[in-house]
Amino acid sequence: MTAASENVLAVAGTSTDVGKTIVTAALVAAARAAGVNPAVCKPAQTGVMPGQPGDLAVIEDLVGPLGTAECARYPDPLAPETAARLAGVPPLERAVARAAIDRLAANHDVTLVEGAGGVMVRLAPELTLLDLCADVGASVLVVVPAGLGALNHAELTVGAVRARGLRVAGLVIGSWPTEPDLAMRCNRDDLPRLSGAPVVGVIPDGAGALDPAEFRRRAPAWFDREWTARELAPTRPAAPHVAPTAL
Repeated sequence: MTAASENVLAVAGTSTDVGKTIVTAALVAAARAAGVNPAVCKPAQTGVMPGQPGDLAVIEDLVGPLGTAECARYPDPLAPETAARLAGVPPLERAVARAAIDRLAANHDVTLVEGAGGVMVRLAPELTLLDLCADVGASVLVVVPAGLGALNHAELTVGAVRARGLRVAGLVIGSWPTEPDLAMRCNRDDLPRLSGAPVVGVIPDGAGALDPAEFRRRAPAWFDREWTARELAPTRPAAPHVAPTAL
């Protein structure tokens, strides 16, 4: 564990396309609204060619310039390990990713580390997001979908995080529609009960398409206020207990 342990928060998904990038952007906006200086690391970016905008560009388009680091990039939209192999290039080096996180954490109040897909997706042959979290002592915020399948995937992900001895900082529903169906409404109540982790944020559907100024104005309200103060503050405790209650 490095000195970064008290100000690094990993943003992990239960799977791909659950809204991690928009959640990360919203966390940046919430941190800034609380007077905190954030940074974002993307250890492995896939599905993007050199020179094309990736997830970090999406985040900066919404919240403005900030400290960032992208450690590896591969053209095919696959798991990073597979994408590197198909491209015939070296996989992400664990030491490189760890050093990038440490550099950002040394110069910012909080550093967000956006994963790739689920927590067990291979960033390299012997490397997952959980390995990096263990290296830097990061807590893990889990982004979940709203609908069917969310409960199973959330429980599996939370269980995998805790099995590594890592702390789950909470759950965020990555996209909440204006007219949620029955499964979604039930999931919002059942997610904290079954996973043992609180729902600490709910992102409205279409948030990523908002005007950037509107996004920045609204984003802080998408997270529980007490959670934001505790988890994004520079002096937050490393491992407080949070009761599993929904918003």
